Amino acid sequence: MARVVLDTNVLASALGRGGIPGAVFKLAIIKQITAVTSLFLLAELSEVLAKKFDFASDKINLIEKKLKKKFILVNPRRVVEVLPDNNPDNRVLEAALEGNCDYIVTGDKQLLQLVSWEGIRILTGRDFYEQYLGRNS
Repeated sequence: MARVVLDTNVLASALGRGGIPGAVFKLAIIKQITAVTSLFLLAELSEVLAKKFDFASDKINLIEKKLKKKFILVNPRRVVEVLPDNNPDNRVLEAALEGNCDYIVTGDKQLLQLVSWEGIRILTGRDFYEQYLGRNS
């Protein structure tokens, strides 16, 4: 089973809008992929859901609780500075590395430009979903 970090932008889109990010998120919830996250990424998600999607704090707490139950929570031991200026997306790379992930699913252009890193493929939600369906049909 694929081990995947779903970047904050993918999770926020999944929870706020659905679409392809929602379909990828569903794969994680129904355990067709193994989703990995970290406390940093969960905190970032909570902030985005509150500020950009106006989610109430009780709803955010419920989402965080569910993600902690359904996702593998890692505590990265290695600090990564692949992207310049202490870019917070370095935390995505750290979580993927610590979680021994096969994929990072993101909409972030800087991460996508890497294509892969340390053997971890970096894909958009659409590309991941299409590849996943192709492998499992």
